[in-house]
Amino acid sequence: MTASRAPLTQDSLRVKIVVQWVRLAGTEYRVIRPARPLKNGALYKARGHYEMYVDRTDGRRIGTLWLLAARSPRSLVYLPMRTAPAIPGFGSEGEQPLDLVLAPRAIQLRPSLWKRIREHLNAGNAARELRTASVPERDLPDLEADYIIPDNPKEANEFVLRKDVYAETLLLTGRTAAFREGAKAIFAVTKDGPPAAATGFYQPVGCNYHTCRAIYNWDATPNFRDWEQLHVAFCPQWAR
Repeated sequence: MTASRAPLTQDSLRVKIVVQWVRLAGTEYRVIRPARPLKNGALYKARGHYEMYVDRTDGRRIGTLWLLAARSPRSLVYLPMRTAPAIPGFGSEGEQPLDLVLAPRAIQLRPSLWKRIREHLNAGNAARELRTASVPERDLPDLEADYIIPDNPKEANEFVLRKDVYAETLLLTGRTAAFREGAKAIFAVTKDGPPAAATGFYQPVGCNYHTCRAIYNWDATPNFRDWEQLHVAFCPQWAR
């Protein structure tokens, strides 16, 4: 059974997911999460920026879940990333691990409700349905195309991602185009991540092997200190 309306084909991206339902204050929330924990997909808040690190396998899983969010306007996509194993040689005081939630605008999720929703999801008696989600590869934008925001304000609004941080979670609210562009950046990093990095010399930043993309910028100004960004970087598999 698929979690999207797209048929399963050889040209589809597939990911094992768990589907859960939570009812709060008369509203039922459908929540999608990966069926297996993410071991090589981590998210940190660092100096006002948001840094995601992925290897190829979990990067493709995460990217597919972003595409699934684009196709699922009535579902929250929840990526528990705080519990991912620490990246060897990375991390310093002040860097906060975060979970990630992708929330379609149609749901109108209040960030303050997220902690209660998560508690229900993680309860020992919470019902869970295991499924295989399928997303056609045609949903993924051209990885080589530049990210250009349309001049038309109405069209540009389709690419906006609203950011909230609550209960150790980065909540991103947006529409189809915004989630597909985010998936594009993640897939580009998994595609371009240098093969030599898997076995040779590697540092997360500042060397010839570094491969990264900006997923989204908030309040970009000429003053770099005022520039908040969600950024994704390739990192070789660090946990098994």
